[in-house]
Amino acid sequence: MKETIALIDGDSLIYYEMGKPTLEEALEGIDTRIRHMLNQCNANKYAGFLTSGRCFRYAAAKTKPYKGNRKYGNKPIIFPAIKEYLRQEWNFISVPELEADDLVSVYHDPMKTIICSPDKDVLYQNKVCNYNYGKAEMIAVDENEAITFLWKQMLMGDSTDGIVGIPKVGAKTADLWLKNTTPNKMPELVLNKYIEKFGYAEGITKFAETFKLVYILKCKEDVFRETGIELPELVTYDVKPLNENEWL
Repeated sequence: MKETIALIDGDSLIYYEMGKPTLEEALEGIDTRIRHMLNQCNANKYAGFLTSGRCFRYAAAKTKPYKGNRKYGNKPIIFPAIKEYLRQEWNFISVPELEADDLVSVYHDPMKTIICSPDKDVLYQNKVCNYNYGKAEMIAVDENEAITFLWKQMLMGDSTDGIVGIPKVGAKTADLWLKNTTPNKMPELVLNKYIEKFGYAEGITKFAETFKLVYILKCKEDVFRETGIELPELVTYDVKPLNENEWL
């Protein structure tokens, strides 16, 4: 049997379920969502990841605080219990300084893994087949599309995470600039746009800052460069056989 590993970004799972009236209902929702995505991906193994604390991007953000525009408020009282449940019952792990986005991407092997996440950054910066569990749909991304998505983000920034990019550059302008540019020429084009906007020295500095914020880490070398952490080999867990009714 072909090995298919689902790599699950667990952060959004918690946010989807933490509004339930009771912890019991929230945990039941967690189980249902995980079982459904494993079924949809035809996975026979899985690994799950969580963000723990502040990642390296918070220190890298100088122009504006990373994710500083998000209004979190007080998390529901069941939030930590759901997180602990994912750790204890589903073996989800976290690594200091890294977001769950980074972990699913670093461990991604297009030949045998499927990334499961609703986050556009991780879905569209990684090539081949990924699963958006927010919309219950498979996403096919080729290498050129993944590269183009990254450099489009570099131009536009990301208002959701408080990343500025080049001011007043939206999707239409970014698409126009990148339209007739081959992927290997995109870094040079985008750097030149930063220099045109901010001047040489500031342009290079802001380019480097934005790249550090929008780029989802892709390999263990990326992780070591940004955090000094040496990641271990991926540990996976078998998907337990379930009867038809339990997948619904």
